[in-house]
Amino acid sequence: MSLEHTLETSSAWFALLGPDERERVLHDVSATQYPAGALIERRGERATAWLGVASGLVKVSVGNPEGKLASLMGVPAGGWFGEGSLLKREKRKYDVVALRASTIMRLPEATFDWLLDRSIPFNRYLLHQLNERVGQFVGKAESDRLLDPEARVARCLVELVNPLLYPGKAMRLDITQEEIGYLARISRQRTNQALRTLEGEKLVSVEYGAVHVLDLEGLQSYGSYY
Repeated sequence: MSLEHTLETSSAWFALLGPDERERVLHDVSATQYPAGALIERRGERATAWLGVASGLVKVSVGNPEGKLASLMGVPAGGWFGEGSLLKREKRKYDVVALRASTIMRLPEATFDWLLDRSIPFNRYLLHQLNERVGQFVGKAESDRLLDPEARVARCLVELVNPLLYPGKAMRLDITQEEIGYLARISRQRTNQALRTLEGEKLVSVEYGAVHVLDLEGLQSYGSYY
C-alpha cells in the first residue's frame, strides 16, 4: 500500500489540505518499518518530525532509572502524535515503542511548520487534537488513581477508538489481551478478567486477537464518578 493511499484513507488531516500542500507532504513524508518491541523514538532526543502510525500499534511511555514504566497512551494505525514536542522545539519527554510490527511515517519538522504557516484547516485539526489529548490525560490520571482494572481496560479501549483522534476507526480493534494489559498497566490475566466483565455487560465482544466495541458511550462512562 502506497503512502499516498495510507494518508488519504487513514489520516484525517491530509484530506483538509490543498493540492500544493498535499504534493509537498507526499514529497517529504517517509516511512520506516519496525519489529515488535523496537524503540522508535527515545526520550531525550530532539524531536525532528511529526509521527504517524501507518500500520501496527505503538506505546508512548516514560520510565525512571529504577526501571519503573508508565504508559501514557497507545496509538493505533491512523494516529498522529508528537506535535507538542515540535511546537515547543524541545526534546521528546517519552519513549515510543512498537507493541507489534509497525510502520511509522515521519513528516519533517520543516514541512510541519510550513503547513502551520499556511493552512488554517490544519491548524484547526491540531487544536482539536491537542484539546482531546488533554482530556485523555486528565482521564488517565483519574484511571491510575481511582479506577479498578475493569474501568482501566474500558478507558484503554475508548482511547483506541476515539472518533476525534482516529476518525473513521472501526469499532473492531485488532489487539491482543497482552497489548491491552501493556496499555492499561495491568497483568494479562487481570486484563482477561476485566474483558470478560465488560463482555458480560454487553459493552464489548471479545474475539481471538480482537475486541469489538459494542457500546462506546457505555465504555466511556464505565466506572466514572461523574
